[in-house]
Amino acid sequence: MTTSSLHRPQSDYASVVAPQTVRLQRLLPGPVERVWAYLVDSDKRRQWLASGDMQPETGTPFTLTWRNDTLTDPPGMRPDGFSAEHSMDSTIVEYDAPRRLVFTWGSGEVAFDLEPKGDKVLLTLVHRGISDRRNMLMVGAGWHQHLDILVARIGGGTPEPFWDGWTRLRGEYDRLIPA
Repeated sequence: MTTSSLHRPQSDYASVVAPQTVRLQRLLPGPVERVWAYLVDSDKRRQWLASGDMQPETGTPFTLTWRNDTLTDPPGMRPDGFSAEHSMDSTIVEYDAPRRLVFTWGSGEVAFDLEPKGDKVLLTLVHRGISDRRNMLMVGAGWHQHLDILVARIGGGTPEPFWDGWTRLRGEYDRLIPA
């Protein structure tokens, strides 16, 4: 079943929780160790976000490589200005398996917190240091679409085509995030 914006709860959207900061949450099938593996294992992470080997130690560098055209079949229509592959160097800021992962993201940072909730796991993502509104729209839509794919991968669903979802969500975030 493909996720559509008509059936998407408002709580799925990123919320601006501080200047230059967004937070998103998703409730995923557990156990917590399974969800953790999708955050730190390159082969699992590339199925919903980006590949890149991580060492389980604070202070270690790693490179994330996105190939968004390979996340869904079909990938949807890639917008002008986006390449088929993009990489970013990052550093692990905190690695507390299987509960908390924080790493640098350009001049900002991204934190994932996992909290068991019965047989489910609440994933909370906080992205700090987003430079401006334009990037806030791109980051909000990007994380939203990537997390929707994670939900589908872990839950056995079928995500909507990545680029079509991202493009639609970017328009929705343009209406949701104040100018």
